Amino acid sequence: MAMGLINANPIIHEKKERRIRQAPETTDENAAESIDQLEIFDHIRDIKDPEHPYSLEQLNVVTEDSIELNDESNHVRVIFTPTVEHCSMATIIGLCIRVKLVRSLPPYYKVDIRVAPGSHATEAAVNKQLNDKERVAAALENPNLLDMVEECLSPTFD
Repeated sequence: MAMGLINANPIIHEKKERRIRQAPETTDENAAESIDQLEIFDHIRDIKDPEHPYSLEQLNVVTEDSIELNDESNHVRVIFTPTVEHCSMATIIGLCIRVKLVRSLPPYYKVDIRVAPGSHATEAAVNKQLNDKERVAAALENPNLLDMVEECLSPTFD
């Protein structure tokens, strides 16, 4: 039984050229290194879509502008936009973003993942799932879901 694609013909966008961040002039090895919006974007831009062989950047699901960062309070919010408003993969996409950032950022950062307002039919339910520690932990205990997340996070070499 083959499943049909939720969005059979997604719009593919060009990847942005990666920018090189300049190292600070003075480096205090004991000082906490600040994180910027571009660094957060670099962590999540290459996550593969669970349904298509494209990255979240190529599908315009995540953009650099969709990242809010408060380095002083160690808070990151990523607002992503599913390609269709009835996307059943929205929770998986959000889970992938959360797992990638939790693995990549220092543990004292609070990560908040949200669907862009008005972009999904069940926006409130998806946001609640993605930001509830118990629900996220339960999802990651499911071997099938975890395999899907790991596949989306595996590096691509294109």
